[in-house]
Amino acid sequence: MRKKSITLLIMGLMIVPFLVTMAAAKTLHIGSMSPLTGPYASDGTDIKNGVLTAIEVFEEAGGVPGYDKIELHAQDTACDPRQAVASANKLINLEVAGVIGAYCSSSTIPASTTLDEESIPMITPASTNEKVTDRGLEYMFRMCGRDDDQAPASAKFMKESLQAKSIFIVDDKTTYSQGLADGVKKSCNELGIKVLAHEHVNQGDKDFSAILTMAKTANADVLYMSLQGFSPGSMMAIQAKRLGVKSQIVTQDAMFQPKFMEVAKDAAEGIYLTYGFTDPTTPEYKAFEKRYVPKYGAIAAYATYAYDSATALLKAIKAAGSTDPAKIKAELMKMEFAGVSKHVKFKANGDTGSSYIAFKIIDGKFVPYWDPEKGLLK
Repeated sequence: MRKKSITLLIMGLMIVPFLVTMAAAKTLHIGSMSPLTGPYASDGTDIKNGVLTAIEVFEEAGGVPGYDKIELHAQDTACDPRQAVASANKLINLEVAGVIGAYCSSSTIPASTTLDEESIPMITPASTNEKVTDRGLEYMFRMCGRDDDQAPASAKFMKESLQAKSIFIVDDKTTYSQGLADGVKKSCNELGIKVLAHEHVNQGDKDFSAILTMAKTANADVLYMSLQGFSPGSMMAIQAKRLGVKSQIVTQDAMFQPKFMEVAKDAAEGIYLTYGFTDPTTPEYKAFEKRYVPKYGAIAAYATYAYDSATALLKAIKAAGSTDPAKIKAELMKMEFAGVSKHVKFKANGDTGSSYIAFKIIDGKFVPYWDPEKGLLK
């Protein structure tokens, strides 16, 4: 009996240090919000993968002092405002220190209100509607550009490079796409490009023959296609080619996705789109590419912005030595670093600025084509 007691005592003494270690172990929780199901799942997954890559790099460099690991809680918004709010509440309950997301502006706007009420910093890598940062929320930040910068750049490109005199505009009535289309319409009017029509399709539509027949009849110099994601964009491009629409197609940053060309194939050739300029020759981009591509495939749309957003959040937490929201915000506001997507420095309203240029799809690749300041790049 005595021998058994001694054995149990020894086992107990061995377990105590283990329990102490377990009690001391701490996990830093951060969240992401993006569509992981539905038609925009590819873009949403790119955002999640960009954040995961940032966490991996950060942990390899020593992580955040006081924490044994960094855990990502990736939430699916499906680009639905109600689901986005539900996701925000879930992340609040998980006590995340900050959130990267969302994708659709229609999700980011309501979700950010919920998160801001709990003083949780949110950095969007993809939502370009100006209202995202114009509402004065204390903890709302943006890594990508703004629609009220993209729209004038697009109109200027059409005027100066394409010599366009008329335009037919189509959007799908989402917060992002219609807001951008409205901005393009305004900018075109200011530059003397005649807007022959501004028509709308519905989110989820697959047959665009009625709208495209109208566009063919109007025969504008430009068919401006403002849609939420690459899937409807590729379908519209295919159907426009099939119907014999002669207008030059110009579109926006949501089409900066390799899958747009994979689906549209030859119908994508020659299409122009606007997207923020990212220099692929920088050491930061090359290091990201070397790590990201073997694991997740081609770099698409918002992976780089998501990576930089997560990096900024983790840098701020580390510098603050705390997950206190006010301290994280203070560090975000004073930081400046060379990111993968751009040079990162937040403005007073939470934006980081816009750098939109026009790309042309040539041989299945996005080729930088025109810069608002430099003109033609090729």
